[in-house]
Amino acid sequence: MAAIDASTVSKRYQTEIALNGVDFTVEEGETFGFLGPNGAGKSTFINMLLDFAKPTDGTVSIFGHDCQQAGVAARERIGVLPEGYSVFNRLTGRQHIEYAIRSKEADDDPIEVLNRVGIRDDADRKASDYSKGMAQRLVLGMALVGEPDLLILDEPSTGLDPNGAAQMREILREENERGATVFFSSHILEQVEAVCDRVGILQDGELVAIDTIGGLRSSLGGETKLVITVSKLVDGTLDAIRAVDGVETAVTAGDQTIEVTCINDAKMDILIELRSLDVEVVNFRTDEASLEDMFIEYTGA
Repeated sequence: MAAIDASTVSKRYQTEIALNGVDFTVEEGETFGFLGPNGAGKSTFINMLLDFAKPTDGTVSIFGHDCQQAGVAARERIGVLPEGYSVFNRLTGRQHIEYAIRSKEADDDPIEVLNRVGIRDDADRKASDYSKGMAQRLVLGMALVGEPDLLILDEPSTGLDPNGAAQMREILREENERGATVFFSSHILEQVEAVCDRVGILQDGELVAIDTIGGLRSSLGGETKLVITVSKLVDGTLDAIRAVDGVETAVTAGDQTIEVTCINDAKMDILIELRSLDVEVVNFRTDEASLEDMFIEYTGA
């Protein structure tokens, strides 16, 4: 059974189309990244999962339960970290976790949960004294209560410093290894690339791509970036490289560095061409297209 099943989901607000025929599934046990520029429709889709918004057309379900028709059953097995969640200023961190435990009828130890997200020492401080990053850790802790089968996280690394973001990624890996499905939206592409099995890219309300990182890379022609350090550049170097079959782009990055986007088979031809120009190659390396490169290719962002 799919953890999430979206079937031709559309959402219109008068003349604005927030989602247009979005159709995909997230399988149980996956870690799925949901990407898109601001305004692409990511939060609208998550709001439908939580029944904060209703689709104009189509359906969305969690573990076979329609999120609008059977919302209570759909939400029984999930943990949520919504974007912009406001903590209760008068409650301590411990009281927030205790509230989540009661709400989910779970038997977690509040201190263990707070320790896991890195704020055990602040358990009895009021949330009004928490920094933005600490509040984000607290809400993540609330989402983890009860060992949910599905975690839905909207921009989970907001406010976190690099150490906090790394800890968050490790927690997501642990949850996935436990058997949980993880679905999260993020604009920080390194976070997604580090932990996701598959990603979906949303653009102007439409799902323009969905695949593994490797699959997305292959669908763009398997291009790589060749970074070449030379002893010196001579006139005509870039034009000669651009004329090599399989080269997409060639630009300079400093006085002695050339960055070339090309298919794999063109790499040796480029180096041979440089030798024919009497350009000495000091060093070179190959970088596969990053998720950021692919995101830009698909969205133009």
